[in-house]
Amino acid sequence: MDNPDDRKYTKEHEWVKVENKEGMNATATVGITFHAQELLTDIVFVELPKAGKKVEQFKQLAVVESVKSVSDVFSPVSGEVTAANNELTSNPELINKDPYNAGWIAKLKIEDNAKLNNELNNLMSAEQYGEYLKTAAH
Repeated sequence: MDNPDDRKYTKEHEWVKVENKEGMNATATVGITFHAQELLTDIVFVELPKAGKKVEQFKQLAVVESVKSVSDVFSPVSGEVTAANNELTSNPELINKDPYNAGWIAKLKIEDNAKLNNELNNLMSAEQYGEYLKTAAH
């Protein structure tokens, strides 16, 4: 599966899609990549963040549990959680089926656009992430 071009990616296999970046109310949707869900295999539980939680770039946002491991999900950008995908509580397998759309994990409110732009520079484009997957030991 191709990684969507409208997102940025981390070396830990998370993605972020930022909307309204030029406005005052930028929002970021966060999830894990197709590659990550493939490594985890069947996802059976997701510990979602609570609304209002402040997260920093590359710090823990959520926990995903699969039949073979428990993994932290790190936030690709800093912000405040405004929503969690509660559908994952009863259907965690949505991450396996559709990691880039229905399987999103959280939405963040971004308060500092200058900081956001700096943080996005720490992430990879879809093309860079694809190259990373070819060369990195996962």
